[in-house]
Amino acid sequence: MHEDIAHLRLGIIADPQYDDRDPDPAQGRYFRQSLAKLEEAVAHFNTQSLDAVVVLGDLIDRGFENLAPVLARLDALKAPRILLPGNHDFMVRPDLLMGVYDALDMPAPYHHRRIKGLRLIVIDGNEISVFAPPVGDARRGQAERRLSEMQASGAANAQAWNAGMSIEQIDWLRRQLDEADKAGEPVIILGHYPLHPFTDHCLWDAEEIAALLASSPAALAYLCGHDHRGNCAERGGVHFINACGMVDTESDNAFAVLTVYSDRIEIVGHGREPSRSLSLSPEKRRRTAGLLTVS
Repeated sequence: MHEDIAHLRLGIIADPQYDDRDPDPAQGRYFRQSLAKLEEAVAHFNTQSLDAVVVLGDLIDRGFENLAPVLARLDALKAPRILLPGNHDFMVRPDLLMGVYDALDMPAPYHHRRIKGLRLIVIDGNEISVFAPPVGDARRGQAERRLSEMQASGAANAQAWNAGMSIEQIDWLRRQLDEADKAGEPVIILGHYPLHPFTDHCLWDAEEIAALLASSPAALAYLCGHDHRGNCAERGGVHFINACGMVDTESDNAFAVLTVYSDRIEIVGHGREPSRSLSLSPEKRRRTAGLLTVS
């Protein structure tokens, strides 16, 4: 029998990728239409009782000046917002690269917060990349070497529009999961790049991070964007949810409301985003049951 006490409700948007330029029908990108789609999503979210609205990266296609119109639409949200960047958000002038995190009002490129007894962990999949670190930064050189090695090995995700995480960040993530486990906190992880199932859009560290999450008793779900086609799979009792891209198609929108219950995660999709009911394993249910007393 379903337990219908909602512990957490999130609005979900992925890849608005707004740009004040003509569409690219060959790739199905209709950049200008994203502002109207954002307005529609915000209007719906404001009719719901949400704990936060999450935008999973690629707010813009390119050009720092395009962030302002997107953020202005999101300013109308009644719920708090959690924004994280994707690869396209760093398609800006080199001197503006480090301003992206501040523009999204992020306390740090990777961080966590607690909401109603759950821990939300934001990871930074752009950390080791050929686009996000400033020119001359050691992380950019590390990314160039790693990408070259991956391409030589024939890895499907050896793409310049993907990226990876540092050893330091992976260790931090491991500690966060361990701390949440000891504290009895269920965890939802937020990132831009898919981890599982493996595709050409996956984070360079996808297998390592997916295995880490799947081994965590605390982890309920991983939410991401980047692959505009969307996807959903389960591994080790963790649901890997890849939200569809909002920028795709001339008129169809894509956004969702995700609710965590004691026994399942319900996703009510709009437009291209499908609705899903994702059962939690007995071990995860025991953990969420502990939230019943959380106000």
